[in-house]
Amino acid sequence: MAGPGAEGPPSLQAARRAVEAVWRIESARIIAGLTRYTGDFELAEDVAQEALAEALVSWSREGAPTNPVGWLLATARRRAIDNYRRRAALNERYAMLSGQLTEGEASSGAPAPPERADDLLWDPDQVDDDVLALMFIACHPVLSPEARVALTLRTVAGLASEEIARAFLVPVPTVQARITRAKKTIAAAGVPFELPPAEERRRRIGGVLSVLYVIFTEGSTATAGDNLLRPDLAYEAIRLTRMLAALLDEPEVSGLLALCELTAARFPARTSLDGEPVLLEDQDRRLWDRSAIRRGLAAIGRAAAVGRGLGPYGLQAAIAACHATAPSVAETDWERVVLLYEALGQVAPSPVVELNRAVAVAMATGPQQALAIVDELVATDRLPGSHLLPSVRGELLRRLGRTGEARAELELAARLCSNTRERSMLLRKAATLP
Repeated sequence: MAGPGAEGPPSLQAARRAVEAVWRIESARIIAGLTRYTGDFELAEDVAQEALAEALVSWSREGAPTNPVGWLLATARRRAIDNYRRRAALNERYAMLSGQLTEGEASSGAPAPPERADDLLWDPDQVDDDVLALMFIACHPVLSPEARVALTLRTVAGLASEEIARAFLVPVPTVQARITRAKKTIAAAGVPFELPPAEERRRRIGGVLSVLYVIFTEGSTATAGDNLLRPDLAYEAIRLTRMLAALLDEPEVSGLLALCELTAARFPARTSLDGEPVLLEDQDRRLWDRSAIRRGLAAIGRAAAVGRGLGPYGLQAAIAACHATAPSVAETDWERVVLLYEALGQVAPSPVVELNRAVAVAMATGPQQALAIVDELVATDRLPGSHLLPSVRGELLRRLGRTGEARAELELAARLCSNTRERSMLLRKAATLP
């Protein structure tokens, strides 16, 4: 839904709040139900937006209905029927002009909609599969990674284009263009609105989880901008992952949910009152969200209960659990953290995993061995342009007493860093070195 702002009389403001609340909570079910009804993903999103605009006007005059979701669905359904009728009438005119009109051809350009109003609304046994199908469509392999993220946030999470643009620091027209292209790509590829078969679902679940992970990661450590955290984005990713976990019994879904919960548990202590980053060793662990930690540990238990071994997200969650359950940095089981990073490097190798392993090795056995790992990454140029590598290398050099080199690395990291808060922290660390 487009974010129209807070202008207008009190009745319009109240209607806007009601519409936005319903859309944020129920957008996935609304879009999924409409897609099943119309058989057209793009049309479903369009008529849903038209219903939201109509709700703003109607609810400001008459108040929110008793069943707001049913009201939106019924209104969108009427819009869809109007669309069918316009399309059928246009097809009839075309046929008449071409002299090819025969009996029954008048409505051939559009499928006949269901006759009964309750054919759409809504079968409890059907709706969960509909929402799951919507997630798989929004994260379909035919789409680019950026399009998957934008479409998921728009259709499944219910975020406005303006909200998505703010979250990822891109222009609103860019987000709108990504969403439009994504819907057209899905239509051109003939992607059906259906839950993929079990085997295909297992192959494609990684793509869905990857989108949710990207959304959460951007919320937990913003790549650019003036804030280290974007909690709203991170919590939206957690909400979607919980939704997916409730719909799909897959260990890696539980693993990702655990990772998100355990990471978000530390949010209250990760920044100072003025928004400056607080390093792990300086965080007040009394501020950590213990409820989120309990939920995260329970999710790890569900992921491990399957007995197939933890996957990449589950292993990352196990690492986060080591931090979440330790009384302090010094009392963290760093040897276990190193082993978990080694296992993660086997199942999902990446230079970032190696860099994080180096940090754990530094805590477990000292900075010299860790520096060898980092220098290997430098020599092979596996993280070009990233501020993370010189940031970690500068800290290791500082611990080894090589302060001149450390300062140069931290200043390099600051130049490469796009996040204002993180850049300031790196420059402060560099300035404290003799």
